[in-house]
Amino acid sequence: MTSYGTRIRALFDEIDRTPWGPEERALVAEAVALAQESDDERLEYEARLRQTSSANMSGDTDLMLTSFAWCLAHHDADPERFPAVLEPAGDLLWQYKWMAGALSNSPEFAPAQIAAVLDDMHEHYRRAGVGESGVLMARFEDAWSAGRVEEATALQRILEATPRDDYSHCDACVRSQFAGFFAETGREEDAIRLVQEMIDGGFSCGEEPEHALARILLPYLRAGMLDQARAAHLRSYRLAKDNPANLAIIADNVVFCAVTGNEARALALVEKHLPWLVHDGLDAAAHETALASFAVGLDAVAAAGHPDTPVRGSDAEDLVALWGPHDGAWTASALASRAWELADTIAAAFDARNGTDAHRRALARLRDAARERYDVPIHSHEFSARATSPAPSARTPEERVQHALVLTGAGSSAAIDAIRAALPDAVGEDRVALSSHLLSALCSYGRTEEAAAELPARLAVLREAGRDVQAGLEERLGLVLFGVDLVESLPRVQEELDALGDEHLLERADLLSTLAIGRMWAGAHADAAEPARAAAALFTQAGDTRRAHGMRLLEADAVSADGDTAGGAGLLDALLGDPALEDGRRVRVLATRARLHGVAEEFTEGAAAADEAARVAVSIGVDDAMVSEMFLLAAMLHEDDGEPSAAVSRYRVAAERRDAVGLPSVDVRFRQGRAMLAAGYAAEAVDTLNDVLREESENGVEPGSRALTAVLLAQALHAAEEYGNAVGAWAYAADLREEAEDAVGRAYALVQQGRLLGRFGATDDAIEVLTEAVDLVRGNEDEVGLLADGLHVLAQAHQQRGDDEAVTLIDEALDLGRRHEATWFVADVLDTRARLLAGQGQTDAAVATALQAADTFADAGDPASAGGSELLAARVLREAERADDAVALYRAAFEHASDAEPLRQAVALELGDLLEALGRHGEAADVRAVLPA
Repeated sequence: MTSYGTRIRALFDEIDRTPWGPEERALVAEAVALAQESDDERLEYEARLRQTSSANMSGDTDLMLTSFAWCLAHHDADPERFPAVLEPAGDLLWQYKWMAGALSNSPEFAPAQIAAVLDDMHEHYRRAGVGESGVLMARFEDAWSAGRVEEATALQRILEATPRDDYSHCDACVRSQFAGFFAETGREEDAIRLVQEMIDGGFSCGEEPEHALARILLPYLRAGMLDQARAAHLRSYRLAKDNPANLAIIADNVVFCAVTGNEARALALVEKHLPWLVHDGLDAAAHETALASFAVGLDAVAAAGHPDTPVRGSDAEDLVALWGPHDGAWTASALASRAWELADTIAAAFDARNGTDAHRRALARLRDAARERYDVPIHSHEFSARATSPAPSARTPEERVQHALVLTGAGSSAAIDAIRAALPDAVGEDRVALSSHLLSALCSYGRTEEAAAELPARLAVLREAGRDVQAGLEERLGLVLFGVDLVESLPRVQEELDALGDEHLLERADLLSTLAIGRMWAGAHADAAEPARAAAALFTQAGDTRRAHGMRLLEADAVSADGDTAGGAGLLDALLGDPALEDGRRVRVLATRARLHGVAEEFTEGAAAADEAARVAVSIGVDDAMVSEMFLLAAMLHEDDGEPSAAVSRYRVAAERRDAVGLPSVDVRFRQGRAMLAAGYAAEAVDTLNDVLREESENGVEPGSRALTAVLLAQALHAAEEYGNAVGAWAYAADLREEAEDAVGRAYALVQQGRLLGRFGATDDAIEVLTEAVDLVRGNEDEVGLLADGLHVLAQAHQQRGDDEAVTLIDEALDLGRRHEATWFVADVLDTRARLLAGQGQTDAAVATALQAADTFADAGDPASAGGSELLAARVLREAERADDAVALYRAAFEHASDAEPLRQAVALELGDLLEALGRHGEAADVRAVLPA
């Protein structure tokens, strides 16, 4: 084999192992280029077969058509050298199924061209001796997309009666296509039935079930199946959101958000997927659907009270050719109007091509659907006044000066531009203050060269204001007074202070404040408090309230850092009670007070203070990084306060603001996912944590950290009842723990994985992973609880398989529980032993053990579980035909189940039936009276 051949074959192997996506596309492109360079058309044929499939999956219609045409021409010219089927490269006949649909999706192709492709496809299938199913499906899809409904209906019926063959659509695709057709033609119940069959059967393929789930979102809503609709949306979007070829799927999900009260989520989806509108220039059908659906979403945003909200990304250069020229980002209302206009234009072009009004009617149906409303809350996005900075407005010179001073008090980086805008109009002491704040801000953000360049102008301002003593200080100390090399220069500052007369109030205050700051930075907190206090007094005496407030805040910081948090809190409270405290400084005081509340475990008060800091920060227009800091602080305090739902929204704003300025937000979104899970928003947590874990993997985050995310994701998947995915997540978490050399963490993940495997009947796999988990922690005295749990779950798995090992494992788990006085755990293991004995036919022993478990659960303060064990004993007696004895235990279980309604109803149903069988009809009626009608 030539060197080209070796390299290309190696690429083929890598391509065939790589999932669809950017990496796979790049490999395919490289293989095609090398094959062309080699002049080996057979290798190029194999590469282009792969390219056709890759382009189809990635939504590159132009490349797909070009690549397919090249392959078809070579196959027709020499079928032996270029066979139709060449696995694993591809199957030309299978790829033929995509071609007519691709042409149908663009009004640039005439009906005669589409018909010719379908006829040519039929002829190739006939010559190859394959069945009719693939061709019939292609003709059905063409008739449906063109609006020839009667023809499509007839073809659909023929397809249902046509035997499946190797070129039939897969079970998932057939159901999805028919479901979409039924939903569009008024057969929504049939659409739901087909998709439910797909889900129940576990059918899937490259773009399913996400496409099918998107197609029945509105049918689900109209049928009152709101929970199913919510689950379908979350799953559909999660599966579709990373592939531009899924634009139409995203469109359906945006409409769902718009009509279910999730307008903020609709906006977020629109913003995320706007670039996809220019991804595939030939897929006009998807563009029409997306434009109209995005318009529905944006109209909903406007109707929810946010018509002027800017749509982020709408001003991207790539989109100018689509929207037309526009100054800045489009508002929601304006972009909705433009999107409807473009969708109508595309629809008219399709209808003119097809000779029908199908596209016009489809848009009319969508406009009608947009007026529907359902209550299906999704806790992933929200509009918040806190999250929206005020739009900048024209200010007078005086207002610009005050705004700059306020931002300076907040310590915001936005102060730098604000100061520069205000300085030309500032006069007197305001000009002196702003010139000082400019140097301080530049130095604090590491822009020391700019600060040095500004120093001469600062000295001129001081001298012009008659502040020659201050000018001399700054000339001698330079940028030290603004924080540069301050710690090592503290002796120089002290020397200047010692040499300065008492009559120079402001200058002494400035040097004292510099000493206080330097000592804080040096960690000498106790030594910083006194100069801060003295500086504050001098500033107050000199009439500079703003700087006095700054020093009082620094004093509070120093006192708190030195261990007197109560003293620091008192100083802060006094500051907050000062009516002269301006908003910029108030932000910092509130944030510091919130942190001290947190230290004192006063989380409710801390959260309130942080919320107020965030509100004020946004109202004065601080930079996004500071807004993020305030919202992050508030979120953490709400989470500590046991209010995860309040934390979720604040984490969201913190992450969005970080993203806006290019700061990493993965840690914040991890916290958001954790809070979502704690708040009961399991499905939303899955989406968030999935993204976090993917980013962590892409960024090479160390395995121990990724394992934390994987564990949370597994818990979220379990809570969302996605048990199969949860098993996989636990396995991944276990692998990451092993990579991090964390045996205990791996054992924990394996126990959770084994528990789920056993629950769903994968007993052998459960025993394998649970045995490893037990071996990992056996003998580790610090992990007795984990060992006992692993032994118990392993015993249950062996019990399911009928293994004798179950008895020994239960005994070992019981011994551990008793030795460590784990009362509830002992009760649970006793319940398992009772079930094992019942399975062995040892009725009396099973009943006695179940009752022992019930008593132990009661001792542990869990009457509901006690009732469950009593119900087990009653069932064992009933099966042993000891009905009279069973009645008493059913009644005991009924009493214990008073606060567990599902258990209470189960007991009442079984006890009622048993009493009826015993001829005690009155008692049966009394018991059944608790059952719902």
